Amino acid sequence: MPRFASVYPLVTARALARPFTYLADGLEKGSVVSVPFGRAHRRGVVVGLEDEAPPEVEPVAVERVLGSVSPALVDLALWIADYYGSTPARALALVAPESRAKRKGARRREGPKALPAEAAPGELTEEQQAALERIVGSLGKGGSFLLYGATGSGKTEVYLRACEEALARGLGAIVLVPEIALTPQALGRFTARFPGRVAVLHSGMTDAERRDERVRIASGEARVVVGARSAVFAPVEQLGLICVDEEHDASYKQESDPRYDARTVAAKRAALEGAVAVFGSATPRPESWERLERLELGGRLGRRLPHVQIVDLRREAGYPLSAPLLEGLGAIADDGGKAILLLNRRGIAPALHCLACGATIRCPSCDVALTLHGDGALHCHHCGRREPSPSLCPACGAAELARLGAGTERLEQELAERLPALELIRLDADVASNPAELADRLARFAAADRAVLLGTQMVAKGHHFEGVALAAVVDADTGMALPDFRAEERTFQLVTQLAGRSGRDAPGRVLVQTYAPDSRPIALAARHDVEEFLAGELERRRELGYPPFRHLVRIVVSGPGVNGPTAVLTELRAGLEGVDGDLLGPAPLLRLRNRSRAQLLVKTANPRPVAALTARLLAAAAPAMRRDGLTASVDVDPQGLS
Repeated sequence: MPRFASVYPLVTARALARPFTYLADGLEKGSVVSVPFGRAHRRGVVVGLEDEAPPEVEPVAVERVLGSVSPALVDLALWIADYYGSTPARALALVAPESRAKRKGARRREGPKALPAEAAPGELTEEQQAALERIVGSLGKGGSFLLYGATGSGKTEVYLRACEEALARGLGAIVLVPEIALTPQALGRFTARFPGRVAVLHSGMTDAERRDERVRIASGEARVVVGARSAVFAPVEQLGLICVDEEHDASYKQESDPRYDARTVAAKRAALEGAVAVFGSATPRPESWERLERLELGGRLGRRLPHVQIVDLRREAGYPLSAPLLEGLGAIADDGGKAILLLNRRGIAPALHCLACGATIRCPSCDVALTLHGDGALHCHHCGRREPSPSLCPACGAAELARLGAGTERLEQELAERLPALELIRLDADVASNPAELADRLARFAAADRAVLLGTQMVAKGHHFEGVALAAVVDADTGMALPDFRAEERTFQLVTQLAGRSGRDAPGRVLVQTYAPDSRPIALAARHDVEEFLAGELERRRELGYPPFRHLVRIVVSGPGVNGPTAVLTELRAGLEGVDGDLLGPAPLLRLRNRSRAQLLVKTANPRPVAALTARLLAAAAPAMRRDGLTASVDVDPQGLS
């Protein structure tokens, strides 16, 4: 008796977000197949087998089998589609990525290079040993833990030992890092500890290289996978452990559909496969602090955390270089050493402002100021627009254009003028787009004698360089004024994480320049007081109904006209009335890429039915929206609201 396969063709249209039935000869759940679909041929994934075909359906055979994914990954993808308000096809494409053959003559994209690992592992501290025993004792049983300890407290060694134990038991492991190109030391430690058994997945790989690594993983040759957020879908058999390093980092959130959070997906995959999930950070998210069992490592190994000096910019004549910062950098120029400077803005100046009429030069396609860069042009950091910097105000014709604030390129210029003995190495998004250049700059800084690594938040991400005597936040206020309930959390994390880059192997100091020295996140970061900050943050969020006490579901619609997005969201709100939650909006957002936008927010204790209903409503509205040039996105637990 024939059986039938339910197949989701991997198409993006919401209107086609349903399974189609084919003959199931030789197929099983997780088979990746090529199927006839309309007048085309599509890849699809078998999500189930049935004894009967739906009425009035004449199933045909699939064309061929292309491969397979595990049933657990199929279940994970279907859960992602439901939880994040996406479509099964888009979610299944995450676990069954298409691997095109490498084109003849195609150049290999240079990926991150693993820097040499610290020394051979030593004895564990009592705290490390206790944490390791709790994790290892849960292998094969499941569970989620928060591994919390100061920067330099030995979290990576706990990951390594837990992976060793998992492998000894015949289990595989996945280790997620925020951005693998920025953490070459961590990669080096894993490849040194598990030679020949580590697979690496990152965005710098070609399709063919990624396919080869997936084959090594699926075959069992590579039992430890290290990678960024998409590595959470690696086809590891007998998965026993998932470690999420720097779990506070916002880059774990995917910003295109499906907008999954790799941290949430890691916990769900661990639950589906009976694995242990370990989330590690020196500055945990309030969500993790509230929800997870804590394994605490305490302070830094070997040395105390460095003293943090707050510099009140209201009393300083120089910006961006205050007198204390110049003094600290001068000492490095004279005596040797390294410094890391964080300024979370690119370019020369964040804006050009007319002193005569008060106008700020803005992008005509986006409601944001254009940023002046070192090439003399104005850049839009949202749509990529580039135009020459004017000598006269476009609004009034006055020649009184002033540069507001400072960016990393201006900081680089001022340092070159004032401290020519220092080697300056800039690290920001303008550099990070080239993996080879990024790796080269990190290696240069590691080998330098008198050097400054300056850049955006990238410089605070998990680096461990010897000889860093000074770490400084040039302007700690840049993120606090953003209209986002996470603004203070991110400021606290950034300052605390940067402070952790200094004084690991020798005495160090930290400077934090700010116009608001008494603000709560800066004052507590200066004291390295994570627990007090999180206690206050959780109290505030409980009162306001923000995560972790409720979830947010954000629906954004964009289109060519001002009224279209708001009209769609008004209809959508009517369809959502009665859900378990509070509906906020619709409200207009800044225009981006010449498209008007609006958003609707839902605060809810249970986001899954809200997102699923939203997806159904958007699927029904898809033909009319497509006709009017409107697009929609659903974001559960968004990392930003602007």
